[in-house]
Amino acid sequence: MSKDTDRLLGHADEADGIEEYDNPLPDWWLGLFWITIIWALAYGVHYHFIGDRSQEAALAAELAAAEQRWQQAVPGEGFVMTPEAIQAGEEVYATSCVACHGAALDGGIGPSLVDEGWIHGGSPEEVIHTITEGVPEKGMLRWGPILGPEKINQVAAYVLSKSAADSGKTPPGSSSSR
Repeated sequence: MSKDTDRLLGHADEADGIEEYDNPLPDWWLGLFWITIIWALAYGVHYHFIGDRSQEAALAAELAAAEQRWQQAVPGEGFVMTPEAIQAGEEVYATSCVACHGAALDGGIGPSLVDEGWIHGGSPEEVIHTITEGVPEKGMLRWGPILGPEKINQVAAYVLSKSAADSGKTPPGSSSSR
């Protein structure tokens, strides 16, 4: 090293005798520093402008893939009142609905499901909508995310079959009404 690089800056700490030299940084350190700056600029330009990547586009692609993978059934779509659906609906009703609507569907905490007039409508679409969306102001949960479309159609078939059996009507959506 030459005398020019070992030059003292002239402000030595009086307490402990430490002196500071005015030495340039090593070339390998400066090279690495500039390479990282150039790399960051090139990456930023490529990511945002050339590669056309964005968080919004990534989210949209992810949501589209999720929609493709887990398609939501439209309420009332595929509603068929078959003996199998009624039987499966009875099991779903016994585990999820009997606490509020009673074992005989005659009500309790929730309204009776065998009355002539229903508060939220008695068509298959209205019953499925009520089960799916719930009635939060009356304390009924949104069962759509909990049960899923298939179980909701089954419990709707069971409730409609019991309501129709008690009133002597043909259940809406049954095979005899086609």
